[in-house]
Amino acid sequence: MHLLKDHGFAHPIASEITPQAVYAQRRRLVQGLVAGAALGALPSLSARAQPARPGKLAALPAGRSAVAGASTMDKLTPYVDVTTYNNFYEFGTDKSDPARNAGRLKTRPWTVAIEGEVKKPGTWDLDTLLKLSPMEERIYRLRCVEGWSMVVPWVGYSLAELIKRVEPTGNAKFVQFVTLVDKAQMPGLDGGGLDWPYVEALRMDEALHPLTLLAFGLYGEVLPNQNGAPLRLVAPWKYGFKSGKSIVKIRFVEKQPKTSWEVAIPSEYGFYSNVNPKVDHPRWSQATERRIGEDGLFAKKRPTLMFNGYEPQVGQLYAGMDLKKFY
Repeated sequence: MHLLKDHGFAHPIASEITPQAVYAQRRRLVQGLVAGAALGALPSLSARAQPARPGKLAALPAGRSAVAGASTMDKLTPYVDVTTYNNFYEFGTDKSDPARNAGRLKTRPWTVAIEGEVKKPGTWDLDTLLKLSPMEERIYRLRCVEGWSMVVPWVGYSLAELIKRVEPTGNAKFVQFVTLVDKAQMPGLDGGGLDWPYVEALRMDEALHPLTLLAFGLYGEVLPNQNGAPLRLVAPWKYGFKSGKSIVKIRFVEKQPKTSWEVAIPSEYGFYSNVNPKVDHPRWSQATERRIGEDGLFAKKRPTLMFNGYEPQVGQLYAGMDLKKFY
């Protein structure tokens, strides 16, 4: 596969990425299907049959979400694809690297520091965060800037629940997310290319939006390491790289912070990074996408939806903004 070099980072051309259908078929021939047969305990969010728990990791029971837009009738991406085709560069830049290398990540004990413009700064341990609010199952589309997408049944609760507890001050305009850096556990850190730790951020109203999820699991179980264990962000109307994985710090700041991809390639990655099919990436079109695990070897691309299909829920956040300039 041809690679473009940016700041020492090997960045794949989207059109030359191996189609997931071919990749998944090879893995299945070697590994066999890994989805479990037992049904999970999570209530369904839609009229279709409830997804089966894979039986791989600890159960993470959740209830029905009442958040508008937190379910979709799209076909779920199989668990095997969700957990073996990932971007998590701390474990390597190939899509199979995270599943292969993330087993060494230790997710207990785990704490998240709350810093900056809040009345109640401090450190929260994972067990406290898990009990902060009732867990919900939310079926969200996930769109990657490289041109592929998934439909994942996440488990978590609105980030707003945590934000309200720490009481941001009037100076808090943005929320910054800082992820784990540990070379002993993350072999991809030696590859260079990005300034670690990985940092992402949202505007405060984006962070408070009910759709913004603090996720602890998927498919009714705790998050696999390669998917961002033990907790990650999911902002479904934005490209996937906006959703930081393995979060260790949440900072509330007054000025718009620089994010990792903004620093690395500012001509290609802006702060907002909302899914907008009308604005092409400088090196490929964003007008269509390929749904991972769909239709086997004959998978066809589908039109990309504005805001990844969540325009009715989030479009008002950007009223009056030039969405070509603020990409």
